[in-house]
Amino acid sequence: MSTTPASTPRTEINDIFREIASDYLKKNADSLTGAQKRAIRDISQCRTIALGGHVQECDTCGSIANLYNSCSNRHCPKCGTLNKIRWLESREADLLRVQYFHVVFTMPASIASIALQNPNVVYDILFRASSSALLDVAANPKYLGAQIGFTSVLHTWGQNLMHHPHVHCLVPGGGLSPDRTTWVPCREDFFLPVRVLSSRFKNLFIQRLVEARKSGKLCFHGSIEHLADPAAFDNLIQAAFQQKWVVYAKPPLGNPEQVLDYLARYTHRVAISNNRIIGHENSRVTFTWKDYKNGGAQKNLTLNDHEFMRRFLLHILPPRFTKCRHYGILANRTRKVNIALCRQILGNQPEPPSSEPRHWTEIMQDLLGHPVDQCPQCRIGRLSSTRVIPPCRSQPIASPVCNHDNAHKNTS
Repeated sequence: MSTTPASTPRTEINDIFREIASDYLKKNADSLTGAQKRAIRDISQCRTIALGGHVQECDTCGSIANLYNSCSNRHCPKCGTLNKIRWLESREADLLRVQYFHVVFTMPASIASIALQNPNVVYDILFRASSSALLDVAANPKYLGAQIGFTSVLHTWGQNLMHHPHVHCLVPGGGLSPDRTTWVPCREDFFLPVRVLSSRFKNLFIQRLVEARKSGKLCFHGSIEHLADPAAFDNLIQAAFQQKWVVYAKPPLGNPEQVLDYLARYTHRVAISNNRIIGHENSRVTFTWKDYKNGGAQKNLTLNDHEFMRRFLLHILPPRFTKCRHYGILANRTRKVNIALCRQILGNQPEPPSSEPRHWTEIMQDLLGHPVDQCPQCRIGRLSSTRVIPPCRSQPIASPVCNHDNAHKNTS
């Protein structure tokens, strides 16, 4: 009987967290939210013996592999693939054979600083203001005169991991007429005027932000403590009114399959993925980023590892905050009825896929290119669980293994 030889994978975010988590928590615990502390713990322990797992043995060559449990934290770069695929497959039934547009709404940096301390309130305002702007402008006969629908996804980061909250909206190019009897298409390669959207978005956002402050829903500490003074807050609002609020629409997308692939890039994404990490040594983390101010040129950025973690934690959302929402004719309550009506009116629409979700083993087989239980050593035998590995949470957070025998090392 042989044991699977240990591999030396490239540095991952989880490895960085395990190495520096204890020290970071000691120095910054008082300034972290409960959600941020939980993210540090979960990401550090993901797929280690701290969460337990099971031993698998091949029925042909006898090789042994230890598989440790995932943390399932939505901010973990190693988790969520299965949920993402299932979510996207469920969205496939909503696709129509029409143009699709990608519209992005961004708030100014001065307002974003308030969002850092009031994420539940301000991010919700961002969703409500951007969705209302799209629905209102589209319903205006001057521009489209239709009931539209779309999916909105919140991102809070830029490529360099700095705080940059914005909403991505994926919108079919048209909608139902007010009497719901015809499909009203937008102009070829043009959805709605972004200047009008920007103005409407700004007015709605600022109006709701002022209402939130008046009702006592906002708090101001640290660098923005001065905004607790009504005069200072009013000055910020006046300055925000004078600014240009960035709203832009990208060129229309291709067929429904391309739309689904495009949507996959934005949903269930975390602030930075493991494939962007170049290395972690001498207390410094180097990763790739795209400099969009310089034509999207790909560059390398090196940060102190504590600064890297600080930036990553800026994007931990509050518990139960919904980062992907559906509006208009795609709103959850009426989506099925509206999609069926749109298909009927448009005609020549692809049949919606089966609503029966695929079993996780089928999904993983598509991803891996082989059965999920195929032995990675002999490629012939099948793996079966022979023993449960109990969780070992008593160890220091930075250590990936416990004082168990060598058979418990993470060699998968």
